[in-house]
Amino acid sequence: MNVPPNIQFVRCLANYEALRFSLPISTLANKLVNRMTDKSSTTGGKYVSIHLRFEEDMVAFSCCVYDGGEAEKIEMDSIRKRGWGEKFKRKAHVIAPGLNRMNGKCPMTPLEVGMMLRGMGFANSTPIYLASGKLYKAERNLAPLLMMFPLLQTKESLASPNELASFEGYSSRLAALDYTVCLFSEAFVTTQGGNFPHFLMGHRRFLYDGHAKTIKPNKTQLAVLLQDTSISWKAFKDKMEAMVAESDRKGIMVPRVRKSNRKASIFTNPIPECRCLWESENLTVKWPHSIQIPDQ
Repeated sequence: MNVPPNIQFVRCLANYEALRFSLPISTLANKLVNRMTDKSSTTGGKYVSIHLRFEEDMVAFSCCVYDGGEAEKIEMDSIRKRGWGEKFKRKAHVIAPGLNRMNGKCPMTPLEVGMMLRGMGFANSTPIYLASGKLYKAERNLAPLLMMFPLLQTKESLASPNELASFEGYSSRLAALDYTVCLFSEAFVTTQGGNFPHFLMGHRRFLYDGHAKTIKPNKTQLAVLLQDTSISWKAFKDKMEAMVAESDRKGIMVPRVRKSNRKASIFTNPIPECRCLWESENLTVKWPHSIQIPDQ
């Protein structure tokens, strides 16, 4: 973006240095990072984080079909009416679940995420941190992901009920905990768009000077593969390995700048514009890979 260097410096300084979570949030968040690192001792403290958007409201808003049947339709219609009134009943609003799925607009299920990661080569011994709100039919839908990755953790499993008590009912505060644990993961997997993954990808790129692994699957291609009941596991793995390679390639690309128009958001792609912070002799901004704060 074509802005004076001094303005760009202040902009980057505000995004990545001045803004901080409040002390209660950062204190617990740092403890969760330490606990997740400890539980990842078999991999040298490294873990994979997944941002999963499979909450009840996301499933309803997507207008996608999962279990199918009249019971699910009635349930989803009720949730949509409670949350958005008559929006989905208007004539101009066309509900096309099949088209949504083939266009990659349906939230991924825990099972689909697990199959994708196993196909990409992640072993069942991989430590996983799952960043999410309350999942839709959590006990049933989370079970297959837990079977594939038994070392899976969440903020609820890492923190005690007492520690989380003051956060309950405040979705943004809970998201801040997830954000911090994801920030220091070895690899970050995003399954849906939104501000959370966009800001997190940019923050990680800034912290690690562009060298932060993010897996952003091609959901249109993935939808086709997951519906192909005749595909072999080997063929599926080959497709997944090609997909993660393409994700890696795009992740290290620097967006092109044409005159005053930037191809991508500076919040998602802060390099090279925010490298000025690294070059400043008056600031020490590089963070360690993990934060060590003793639990009390």
